Amino acid sequence: MAEPRLDVVTIGRVSVDLYGQQVGGRLEDMASFAKYVGGCPANIAIGGARLGLRTALLSRVGDEHMGRFVREQLQREGVDTTGLKTDPQRLTALVILGIRDSDTFPLIFYRDNCADMALAEGDVEEGFIASARAIVVTGTHFSRPSVAAASRRAIALARRLGRKVILDIDYRPVLWGLTGLGLGENRFISSAEVTATLQSILADCDVIVGTEEEIHIAGGSTDTTEALHRLRQTSAALIVVKRGAAGCTAYPRAIDEGVDAPGFPVEVYNVLGAGDGFMSGFLRGYLRGESVAESCRFANACGALVVSRHGCAPASPSWTELRHFLDHGSPERALRLDAKLEHIHWATNRRGDWPEICALAFDHRPQFARLAKRHGQLPARIAAFKKLIYRAAQQVAGADPAFGIITDEIYGREVLELAAGTQWVARPIEQAGVTPLAFVGGPDVGLTLREWPVTQVVKCLIHWQPQDPPEIAEVQARQLRILGEACHETGHELLLELIANAKRPGDGPATVEMIRRVYALGLEPDWWKLAAPDSAADWQLIGEAISNSDPFCRGVLLLGFEAPLAELEVAFAAAARAPICKGFAIGRSIFGEPAEEWLAGRIDDEAAVKAMASAYGRLIEIWRKARKAAGARAGAEALQRIG
Repeated sequence: MAEPRLDVVTIGRVSVDLYGQQVGGRLEDMASFAKYVGGCPANIAIGGARLGLRTALLSRVGDEHMGRFVREQLQREGVDTTGLKTDPQRLTALVILGIRDSDTFPLIFYRDNCADMALAEGDVEEGFIASARAIVVTGTHFSRPSVAAASRRAIALARRLGRKVILDIDYRPVLWGLTGLGLGENRFISSAEVTATLQSILADCDVIVGTEEEIHIAGGSTDTTEALHRLRQTSAALIVVKRGAAGCTAYPRAIDEGVDAPGFPVEVYNVLGAGDGFMSGFLRGYLRGESVAESCRFANACGALVVSRHGCAPASPSWTELRHFLDHGSPERALRLDAKLEHIHWATNRRGDWPEICALAFDHRPQFARLAKRHGQLPARIAAFKKLIYRAAQQVAGADPAFGIITDEIYGREVLELAAGTQWVARPIEQAGVTPLAFVGGPDVGLTLREWPVTQVVKCLIHWQPQDPPEIAEVQARQLRILGEACHETGHELLLELIANAKRPGDGPATVEMIRRVYALGLEPDWWKLAAPDSAADWQLIGEAISNSDPFCRGVLLLGFEAPLAELEVAFAAAARAPICKGFAIGRSIFGEPAEEWLAGRIDDEAAVKAMASAYGRLIEIWRKARKAAGARAGAEALQRIG
């Protein structure tokens, strides 16, 4: 049999979670909600993927917007969706939930005839189960005959194929029909029927994981020790009991020989999803050959990180973040207040991977306004031309993963709408031509960003120079802090375009000084947009200034300042040798002359598109040629050092 390509397949619940954003209020009073992927198996799959496991989800979603959201988000997280079926007859499950206080977390399950509860035996394919080293089954999918049959088939196949079977008891009385629909947060109601159902599968499990209440329902006793003994009489599995803040206890063999793993003393901000984070951490250790004690340590740490944040799946840590927490701890009991830990969480779980960006930047506003006025054109003509720019860019880049654009909402709103969800998109937040920095939409930049799609990168151009007077510098610093906090709160990436010397943008020393000043504010941009430094040696200083302050920065994009392609070719040759430079975001060098000619009425749409497509295509070609040459040079130098 071939070596499994996956570490684990999780089976069962998947939903869209709508989390109330007002913490400390009743669910009745919630005014806004954040949207996440939810459901125990889905959360475990995402959490495991973030920790470096090869995970997959076996379930169903509806053939609608929420189902597509779930599928796309799982794929973004690195979860294999081969086993995620699309159900054309049913809607994706929905959960509405909130954080009332440290002990109360109201939630309502909308699961009447939902897609994941229609999972059938035929959805469980032998080859898919064989592709993983282990499966995770969850208690909820034994609450109805049809889904129970699917889970039992998965267990039978896993046993026959020699794969591990892991049970997360995941007991929700409401989903077994034992409570009123408004009592979704209730965690325990005794039921002989549920106990009998769970005990019918325990003998086939290699690992059983549950809270004390879940051990009670599986063991058929509200005395934890008695329940554990009953489980051991039925199953030889490794039993792991989650004990909340106290950590957990694992029982590899006899019930009187437990392995205690202490918890981490953190503030409980949101207990929902903590168990799924726990399981993700445990699986990372267990499936990678760690000891039971170390696997439980991973599990407890992941649980501690998840309870400290809003949401379930999005609160799960990455492997880098988990290692940092285990190795260094945190000075904060409320982990969400640990700025360094939060930055690692953000930076290592960002959407997408962008090793290269070839962006066409046409967010220019005053320049276009002046050009249109000179030729007697109305603002609507600017918007029409920006659509031509986008059309030219699409002709050249198409499905190229490096394709990106930067455009504005004043003249480029239609382009922003056309480009939604299709490629890397950045959008300016600064009021053009204003110093000190001021924001479009008003001073409350957080309120403005609430209306922006989270897939759009917030681009901010700032003219900030070392010699600026203190009264200017202080306002600039304050505005950048406000912007950084707003981006953090709304989940937007930040591209900071920095001009440190208005008269000589390529002033490397000034650029380095201002980069350091930005980091000293506590601001950590996801991207930088910089002019090519006058000296190639300055690239190393720029790279060090960024990587020493933020090793997780995505990189630098080169801006063009309307330079001709011949000059850009020289700049690209130096930039491509700098690992920190990931590409370019250039505009007027491509559209400047065609815009002049088109607005003057000397060329038509097709001629303008052709000219811009030619220039953009040539620029991408120049950049990639420079990268290839830089790679070859670096390889030759490495061989020379070895020799």
